[in-house]
Amino acid sequence: MELWTFDIPLQSPRDFPTLSTNHRSSSVNGTLGLGGVTFFIIQGLTNLDEKKTILFSILLLIYIMILGGNSIIIYVSLTDPKLNSPLYFFLCNLSFVDMVYTTTTIPNMLSGLLTDILTISVLGCFLQMYFFIQLSVTGRAILTVMAYDRYVAICNPLQYNSIMTRPVRLLLVAGAWGFGAICTLPATVIAFERPYCGPNVVKHAWCDPSSVRRLVCSDTSLDNIVSLSFAMVALLTTGVFILSSYILIGFSISRMVVAQRLKAFRTCAAHLTVVSISYAAASFVYISYRVGNFSPEVRIIVSVLYSALTPFLNPMIYSLRNKELRESIRRTLRRFRPAAVLPTKEISTLS
Repeated sequence: MELWTFDIPLQSPRDFPTLSTNHRSSSVNGTLGLGGVTFFIIQGLTNLDEKKTILFSILLLIYIMILGGNSIIIYVSLTDPKLNSPLYFFLCNLSFVDMVYTTTTIPNMLSGLLTDILTISVLGCFLQMYFFIQLSVTGRAILTVMAYDRYVAICNPLQYNSIMTRPVRLLLVAGAWGFGAICTLPATVIAFERPYCGPNVVKHAWCDPSSVRRLVCSDTSLDNIVSLSFAMVALLTTGVFILSSYILIGFSISRMVVAQRLKAFRTCAAHLTVVSISYAAASFVYISYRVGNFSPEVRIIVSVLYSALTPFLNPMIYSLRNKELRESIRRTLRRFRPAAVLPTKEISTLS
């Protein structure tokens, strides 16, 4: 992503003049189909003043924990031979998506908290927009695949290994990524082809689709219809499949004895917790955007926390709820510990 920052004092977006026709892009088509705009200004949280440092520290800490926690899950899933079940293959992919998903926005916002003006190229803006939405949808699709995996494990335990073969797992993950691309690409392409002749200030912490759409110099009715349609397809498709899987799991559990019920519930507990938090947070963000009492800064903070919440909680939820994963992490830490204490032992022996 192409990104520039300028240390130029700016009191408000009005202080930055609307781009004139002299700033037209000199790319292949001369204007790139975007009028006179060659870059966008990310407004971010310009009115927080001294609170920026506090927010920067909190956000940086959250980002480091997201990268660290999900990296541990990926590492143990790939290196521990005891974690060779399909569940950990899907969990590894989910952790990778979470890491890349947060990386598309949080570093950009951290830069905005350190500078007076944060700008991003037109191409960089739409790449960020695409990957942010695409990875969000892909993450939900992988959660749907994991719900299907839990359904097969509980409702057809004897056929589980024959159904969830490696080719099937790869096909399901590829389908999740393809589903994310299909639901994202049309709206992004339409938005990219619109004319942007000024102003060019995006009133968000990143290139949020609805915020960028307000800068279009033409009618955006088609954009709204396409975006809403594919958003509904993404949410309803994944939601219905997850709900259907757990309804069938519920019917199957109801016919089990108490001990089997507890075991089946422990198998689904982590995934069900993650899904519940994800959809509850999405509902809260949706409501906050339609309640007029929230300031733009609060809405931006809510969006940032929403985008970081699930990737932040996933490693903790799965490590706390899943005994195999928890023990694998402990074994991994013990493998690294002797190398760290070896010099101390050698010193004591020599003395």
